[in-house]
Amino acid sequence: MTPQEIVERTLAAAGHLAGCVVIVTETSEAVVRWANSTMTTNGLSLSSAVTVVAFVDLPEGLAAGTVRLGELVADPARLADLVAAAERSAREAGPAKDSAPLPEPVDTDPAWAEPGARTSIAVYADLAEGLAEVLAGPVRHFGFADHSLTTSWLGTSTGVRRRWVQPTGSVELNAKSADSSAWTGKATVDYADVDIRALAAEAEQRLAWGGRKVTLEPGRYETLLPPSAVSDMLVYLGWSMEGRAAQEGHSAFTGKAAVGERLTDLPLTLYSDPAEPGLEYEPVVIAGGGTSVFDNGAPTRRVDWIREGVVHELQYTRAEAAEFGTTFTPGGDNMLLTGGSAASVEEMVAGTERGLLLTCLWYIREVDPATLLLTGLTRDGVYLVENGEVTAEVDHNFRFNYSPLDMLRRATEVGATAPALPREWKDWFTRCRFPPMRVPDFRMSSVSLGR
Repeated sequence: MTPQEIVERTLAAAGHLAGCVVIVTETSEAVVRWANSTMTTNGLSLSSAVTVVAFVDLPEGLAAGTVRLGELVADPARLADLVAAAERSAREAGPAKDSAPLPEPVDTDPAWAEPGARTSIAVYADLAEGLAEVLAGPVRHFGFADHSLTTSWLGTSTGVRRRWVQPTGSVELNAKSADSSAWTGKATVDYADVDIRALAAEAEQRLAWGGRKVTLEPGRYETLLPPSAVSDMLVYLGWSMEGRAAQEGHSAFTGKAAVGERLTDLPLTLYSDPAEPGLEYEPVVIAGGGTSVFDNGAPTRRVDWIREGVVHELQYTRAEAAEFGTTFTPGGDNMLLTGGSAASVEEMVAGTERGLLLTCLWYIREVDPATLLLTGLTRDGVYLVENGEVTAEVDHNFRFNYSPLDMLRRATEVGATAPALPREWKDWFTRCRFPPMRVPDFRMSSVSLGR
């Protein structure tokens, strides 16, 4: 049974309900791993799932229930069982606060009838050639490369039929010496833009900076954050821009950072756009969970979360938009920050009298939602910059406490927007472009001895 047939048969089995959404996904994935300059594993996998959302009219209001099966189903009786399970879930859940009529179709998807897309190990052909040279060198390298194509078919009882293929890929590389480790990484859709030799050279340059070590106390430092570190902080900010939380008074966007408030005099714009070249995502909402299932099939659009330094939009489902008298604002599956200068990280280092250069962050957690204060750790290299040059590696990591809102408020220099791979959020979010940023008082709250 094809994915399209699964959608149609499931919707037919749900004909007695107030509505139904069916999402079929197929993910084709290829991975390559190396350790200690030796190839270790590679593999190819195919996974599938069927998600059914049932809508049930109850005396108190419309209810929704969701079930997900991690395989494709060829037996019509099992599809009927999925519908029945979703219906039971809806009845048990009771009326939904975010209920809204399912969107009507706005156009016809010419790709609807096409099969799922497939990747293969061949996607790594150019990377493998360069990687062989890297692994033959004197520096020990560790790394992982992943590429997937996820095909989604969305069908709803209102007639929406959409198919979307989402490419996702990333490569991470660690170079290690006896007492130092350096990380580089890059997101990609097809590996045509990945230069593994350049990534390795960047990591090896950082290892060379570790030839001299210094110990620094916790405190506030002028800090240069490259695009990866900036993305880890500001992606979290973007995820936190939820309209209901702001309206109900338990969000950093309730008070000083409310819509219309200026965060910075720099002309910075933080946005998501499904049509961004090279970072495209679904043109309609395809949601089995994580956002309102009632919005399945609604068009996505460009959203300027921050425009020219001013908080511009917050995320609202269609039901929330109706409740609060605002505009439906869907979340985005990419994020970009623009409006900086043309300066590179290297040029910003050259303009630094004394400060720190971070490479990446990890283990980021929220401390205070009212101020969006985050805590986390530096990882794989913190470097001392003196008189325009990197002069040493700090011989330990730091725990930091800082808000991405304060990064924007206090940044004194923002450089050129470039592709960025969030180290912390890579498993969920890779489609990013961010600039490097200079923050004059980034708070290193304590020393962390782990590498």
